[in-house]
Amino acid sequence: MGSYRAEGGEFTRDTRYIDSRITADGRDGYPVEPGRYRLIVARACPWANRAIIVRRLLGLENVLSIGFCGPTHDARSWTFDLDPGGVDPVLQIPRLADAYFKRFPDYPKGITVPAVVDVPTGQVVTNDFAQMTLDFSTEWTAHHRDGAPQLYPEPLRAEIDEVARRIYTEINNGVYRCGFAGTQEAYTAAYERLFTALDWVGERLSRQRYLVGDTITEADVRLFTTLVRFDAVYHGHFKCNRQKLSELPVLWAYARDLFTTPGFGDTVDFTQIKQHYYIVHADINPSRIVPGGPDLANWLLPHGREALGGTPFGDGTPPGPVVAAERVPDGHGVQPARD
Repeated sequence: MGSYRAEGGEFTRDTRYIDSRITADGRDGYPVEPGRYRLIVARACPWANRAIIVRRLLGLENVLSIGFCGPTHDARSWTFDLDPGGVDPVLQIPRLADAYFKRFPDYPKGITVPAVVDVPTGQVVTNDFAQMTLDFSTEWTAHHRDGAPQLYPEPLRAEIDEVARRIYTEINNGVYRCGFAGTQEAYTAAYERLFTALDWVGERLSRQRYLVGDTITEADVRLFTTLVRFDAVYHGHFKCNRQKLSELPVLWAYARDLFTTPGFGDTVDFTQIKQHYYIVHADINPSRIVPGGPDLANWLLPHGREALGGTPFGDGTPPGPVVAAERVPDGHGVQPARD
């Protein structure tokens, strides 16, 4: 499975990703084309969960196919063990690494999801998860569904970027700095940074329904995928245990508000999330025992956030029902009722 604990103390994430972009003008050699690319994800991964949510909110299902890796992997790569024969039905490969090595035979870094693969060549295009979802919003506009939300509106981009930057460094990556810390000192510093940031974002959300503006934006997507994993994984497995999410009234209500918004909770597979962290991180959880809780029904409790104003989609509309082939398996999550 590999080792995840930072033996030197503080965990530092390598943020050098494949920076090719799929754009409307094709300036990197990869123009936006319906049916040409395949988004490879794992439901367990918070970075991949962002891409799943944004693709669904914007209605890109018919132009950008999706492939799901299983929740666990070995030291070599994410695998397509959920598919018949353990092979992706479109790319015809058993491991995501095959698409990386097809383009970069000596690729030296980790094989990460999400990744977008060029189907005709079988080569990975990009694994830059932060830029990927922004490009879905700004470069794929010709293929957005009618009523798609503005997740990255130009007038708010500077503020979205500022908020998202702190969320990434202190919260999205902050939970990993706690979980993968190799010394008590590194863990304590990471723990304090994480909860300082959670207090900051909670105070911000006590005054407004969404992080930036009156509708959901990219910033909300980025925070949600960490919050939805907090009690199931990060509180115990990563020792982020000052409070559970369910003990932070503002953030708990905010997370439930998003969870019951179409496009968010209907992408979340709690079973795969827990399997990934508790099984793959064997140096942190040597027994590989996957816990039974928490009680998922509480995600559907009333949140009361409507009183703060704002509407999730502004002048737009919610996405339609989840495509049958992309539904979270029964028993793996809790499906919010549709309005």
